[in-house]
Amino acid sequence: MTMSRAEAEDLARQGVEALRRGDGAAARDCFNRIIAARPAGFPLPWLALAQAYRITAETAGETEALQAQLSEQPRNIAALLLMGDRKRLDGDDRAASNFYTAALNQAAVTRDVPASLHPLLRQAEAFKREASERFTAHVEAAITGAQAPRVARSLDLLLGRRELYLQQPSMFYFEGLPQRPFYSRHEFAWVAELEAATPAIRAELEAVAEGFAPYVEGNPDRPLPNNPLLGDPAWSALHLWRGGEVVEVNASRFPATMAALAKLPIPRITGRSPMALFSRLTPGTHIQPHHGLLNTRLICHLPIIAPSGCGLRVGADVHEWRAGELVIFDDSYEHEAWNRGTETRTVLLFEIWKPEIDESERTELTRLFETIDAYGPAMIDQG
Repeated sequence: MTMSRAEAEDLARQGVEALRRGDGAAARDCFNRIIAARPAGFPLPWLALAQAYRITAETAGETEALQAQLSEQPRNIAALLLMGDRKRLDGDDRAASNFYTAALNQAAVTRDVPASLHPLLRQAEAFKREASERFTAHVEAAITGAQAPRVARSLDLLLGRRELYLQQPSMFYFEGLPQRPFYSRHEFAWVAELEAATPAIRAELEAVAEGFAPYVEGNPDRPLPNNPLLGDPAWSALHLWRGGEVVEVNASRFPATMAALAKLPIPRITGRSPMALFSRLTPGTHIQPHHGLLNTRLICHLPIIAPSGCGLRVGADVHEWRAGELVIFDDSYEHEAWNRGTETRTVLLFEIWKPEIDESERTELTRLFETIDAYGPAMIDQG
C-alpha cells in the first residue's frame, strides 16, 4: 500500500499517544503500518516500535526493531542505550556492557545530548560498574592461587586494575623492541662496580655547593617547553657530560664520578651523547607525566641521596629510590616523579643502549641520529 506523509504523521501521533497511555499493542500496530508502507521521506519509527514491543513484552520484536535502527544509524545513542538495556534484561552482561560502552563513547563526543537520555547514560555507567564487579568475582573464583608474574599482570589489565602503557617516544620509535618499563639491575654485569662507587660519588657531591641550574630550560630560538617547571630550580641539574661533550667546569670537581662513568656502556653520538648529570628534586616538587625522545635507550638513575617520600612511576609501575641501588627504565613510556618528603633527592643520571639492539643496529642508529641533528640543533629532553 502507498501512504502519504500526512497519513504517516497521523499514524505516528496515534502511536505516540498509545505509548503515553501504556497501550503497547495499539502503538505497535500504528508503527508497524508505517514501516510496512515505507512512505517516501518519512523516517521509520524503529525506536518507537521497540518501546511498544517492550510494553507488550515481545522481546524478539523489540530486539529486531533496535537492530533495524542500529543498521541505519550505528551510533544512534538512544538505540545503543535501549539495546544495552534489552541485553541487561536478557541477562547478557557482556553484550549489555558493549552497547552501553558504545553509547557512552558516542555521548562523550556529541554536543547537546538530549536531556531525556541523561538518566539512561547514568544507568549505563552504573551498570558497567556493577557488571565489572560481577565479572571480576567470576574470574577470581575460577582463577585461584598464585599466578606467574606475567599472567598476574595480564589479569590485572583484564580486570581494569592496571592501565596499559606502551612506548611512545616523542621523536623516534625503533620497531621490534620488547615492551619493558623497568629492567633489573642484575641483568648488567657493570652495575655492581658502579654501585660500589656510590660513597665516593656522594662525597664529591657533598663537597660541591654550586653548579646546579634548572633542569628545564628555554631556547630563545625555539618555542618554550610547556612544562610548569620551566626555569624552576626545584628540579635542577648539574651536567658532567652534555650533548656529547664533557662539561669541564663541573667534571673537574668529580674525578671519582667521571672515572666510574668512563667504564659504562654509554652511547657515543656526536652532539647528543654521552650525557650524564646529577638530577636534584626538592621537597614538594612533582615532575608531570611525560615521554622521552627515544625508545632505543634506557635511562639509569644511581640514587645518591634518596630520602623517603620520593617516587618514580614508569607506565603502571611505581619505584622508590634506594641509595646506591641503580634504577634502569625506559623513558619512552609515560613517566613522572615526585618528592613528597622533607629532604632533597639527588640521582646520578645517564643513558645506555637497550641491550636488545645489536652492534650493527647501534652503528646505523648512531649515523641516523647524527644525520638528524646535522639538519638543525638536536632536540633536547626537557622533561
